[in-house]
Amino acid sequence: MPFLNDDYKIRTRTLYLYSQKIHVNPSQVKTSPLHLFPLFLPPKFLPNFASMAVAELSPAYTRTDFSNSRFSYVSSSIRLSYHRRLSYRQLPRTPTTAIRCSVTSDQIQAPVGIDTKPKPDCFGVFCLTYDLKAEDETKSWKKMINVAVSGAAGMISNHLLFKLASGEVFGPDQPIALKLLGSERSFGALEGVAMELEDSLYPLLREVSIGIDPYEVFEDAEWALLIGAKPRGPGMERAELLDINGQIFVEQGKALNAVASRNVKVMVVGNPCNTNALICMKNAPNIPAKNFHALTRLDENRAKCQLALKAGVFYDKVSNVTIWGNHSTTQVPDFLNAKIHGIPVPEVIRDRKWLEEDFTKMVQTRGGVLIKKWGRSSAASTAVSIVDAIRSLVTPTPEGDWFSTGVYTNGNPYGIAEDIVFSMPCRSKGDGDYELVTDVIFDDYLRNRIKKSEDELLAEKKCVAHLTGEGIAVCDLPEDTMLPGEV
Repeated sequence: MPFLNDDYKIRTRTLYLYSQKIHVNPSQVKTSPLHLFPLFLPPKFLPNFASMAVAELSPAYTRTDFSNSRFSYVSSSIRLSYHRRLSYRQLPRTPTTAIRCSVTSDQIQAPVGIDTKPKPDCFGVFCLTYDLKAEDETKSWKKMINVAVSGAAGMISNHLLFKLASGEVFGPDQPIALKLLGSERSFGALEGVAMELEDSLYPLLREVSIGIDPYEVFEDAEWALLIGAKPRGPGMERAELLDINGQIFVEQGKALNAVASRNVKVMVVGNPCNTNALICMKNAPNIPAKNFHALTRLDENRAKCQLALKAGVFYDKVSNVTIWGNHSTTQVPDFLNAKIHGIPVPEVIRDRKWLEEDFTKMVQTRGGVLIKKWGRSSAASTAVSIVDAIRSLVTPTPEGDWFSTGVYTNGNPYGIAEDIVFSMPCRSKGDGDYELVTDVIFDDYLRNRIKKSEDELLAEKKCVAHLTGEGIAVCDLPEDTMLPGEV
């Protein structure tokens, strides 16, 4: 029997169907019950249609009429042929919260004989869950994964969430549930984000839930992308920022420890991300320390860009770039081990002064320069770097290459102080885990720069001792360094 596949849509046609699979023969049409949406058919399924065909639904779904056509089909030939689990639920906010639904569950009726489960506090197509028999489920799709995102109403998330929902991050056969954490102040914006996700009709997006309580939002999370944090304000000391944001990550770490998957992967983006990741990890003792990451991939991407520009090549020719250390202006973009066309960078770019001074400074301060030009901190490129960081963990690392991520230093082979989160070179088999790279070289310049970033992170660790359960905080930072996104 001929059929129309999941992604086959021809938007220039007048008769169209939002469905997962269509079976067509002279006597029946089998499709999903989502007749509220338009349906696309290719030309061979459109004989002699003079005008747009309209699906008219009676309250009991007893008949489907195609006007101005020669076709008429009775609902007895209509059944669910695809497993589509879509639910949008709002996690509890306060007892007095009023929920406004664009389409309520009593406005949506299912075909006779299909058991539907109404979802409370829902919007539109996320109102109902259709649970079908196992044989009706799509065999080629994987088990749905739960991805929690904090700061979900912010600019970075506004770029990231749609990449997650589209399949760009975890793959085109990976259904996903998004669990979005916001604040009381941002809750209206969070509802707007959820509505936009709904309107985007991503077939892989099965659930969207929103809330302001991390113990609710992080439940069963398999990935936690912790973006939300307070930006550094005018006149704010770095020590003060560490304390304010550190308290956020104490709470989120405890919530992850209590309700998330025991193998949840945690990506900390909110700054200062290295020490925030350490705080979060220390407050989640039941989750492996190896599962916590501080995002330094944007720094790596910036370093690759600058090396490519200097060498006059496209950036995909640049490999083996490492960002060592803290996500601050003490970070160390490593040109010694980096390669262009497989050749060590110092042999391609022979200007050592440029590499040690101009290149390093450009990478360290790129975020601040962008703010001066753009008037805001980087959001889209940060979202892209989060995607890159996740993809590096869920896809095998290309032979001979590696990537940068801030991870726990215990057991590292480089002599870096233990019990801090430090950006280092890693490889992955694509299973979400990683191993540290051992085939790297050091010279005195690189070691001295790494030591400076290490000293800064050790000082930050002392500054947040009260948040990691290690005693009284003593703040004696070597200098008030800036984050890459500060001016």
